[in-house]
Amino acid sequence: MQRRASDIHIEAADRATKVKLRVDGILVPAMEPLDIRLHAPLVSRLKVMSDLDIAERRVPQDGSFRMRLERKTVDFRVSILPSVFGESVVVRILDREAITTGVSTLRLERLGFNAEDLKRFRRAITRPYGMVLVTGPTGSGKTTTLYAAITEMNIKDDKLITIEDPVEYQLSGVVQIPVNEKKGLTFARGLRSILRHDPDKIMVGEIRDAETAQIAIQSSLTGHLVLTTVHANNVFDVIGRFASMGIDAYNFLAALNCVLAQRLVRMVCLACRTAVKLDKSLAEESGLDFEGYKDAPFYEGKGCQECHGTGYRGRKCITEFLDLNDEIKEMILAERPLSEIRYRAVTSGMITLRQSALRKVLEGSTTLREINRVTFSEEG
Repeated sequence: MQRRASDIHIEAADRATKVKLRVDGILVPAMEPLDIRLHAPLVSRLKVMSDLDIAERRVPQDGSFRMRLERKTVDFRVSILPSVFGESVVVRILDREAITTGVSTLRLERLGFNAEDLKRFRRAITRPYGMVLVTGPTGSGKTTTLYAAITEMNIKDDKLITIEDPVEYQLSGVVQIPVNEKKGLTFARGLRSILRHDPDKIMVGEIRDAETAQIAIQSSLTGHLVLTTVHANNVFDVIGRFASMGIDAYNFLAALNCVLAQRLVRMVCLACRTAVKLDKSLAEESGLDFEGYKDAPFYEGKGCQECHGTGYRGRKCITEFLDLNDEIKEMILAERPLSEIRYRAVTSGMITLRQSALRKVLEGSTTLREINRVTFSEEG
């Protein structure tokens, strides 16, 4: 926890047990490998703490436990999978109190938005109805962005209901419903009931199937503002994603206000940040004109105790925001090629993920290597 880890990975190999921590989205070794003989007792101990069956080693198991650490209660979610050399364990660390205090002070500008996208996104979440979609891969901070949006909304005058799987953080003044598949409370069924609860704004944790998508679209067409997430790589893939669910494009586009795609990039550690010269091969790999940028200041972290030798500390989001104006909607409905729609969006002021990432590099907040890990360089 002192190293700000979000997960602990315990993996059995041929002769040793490896323990790794996920810090700022990257796995780092937590300690020297342990003797393989310690693996079975270690996993059994975790199973006992999580109320799991210690005799069962052939099927995946999930559980959780709580601990008091430094005067606060911390939740640990445990997931166990059978692997070739023994069971593999991932422990998710949820420091509820830190999260709750973090959420109450959560504001969109703190997440790393660029000024233009921040202004556009704020305008989108204050509209009375329609759908606001946030997209990106797992662990790209989508839920945090939606929570920040909710904390900025007028909760006093509006009824806000969320349905999530699971409810990550508790928000005051918001009705939050956890999905429970075993008992038959799915996103779709929960959404139907929410609509009878007279909400003004609804947040749906994730759209995974056509039924949920259909009800979410219907709700946004009947005067509710719906905030939701969907797994897609960029703002244009979303349209294809809904089409593959069998959703009628006309209704979907009528409901959709905007799409925000985002990723998380690690920030250079401020304690050991140093200016470096641009490396020619790295510039070419990143699709940058070396001559144009060779005199620009670039920064990297040398690695110190603050950042545990990684050179990075903390993460911020990079964003791509597409406002669905009438022209873009018409182009999508007319099934124009995606490259044409993208070109039109960029000429009318859309900042792509890559441009957003490059800005962060030129501000000295992150490095070229880090943004290459997260985004593609744009050809042409």
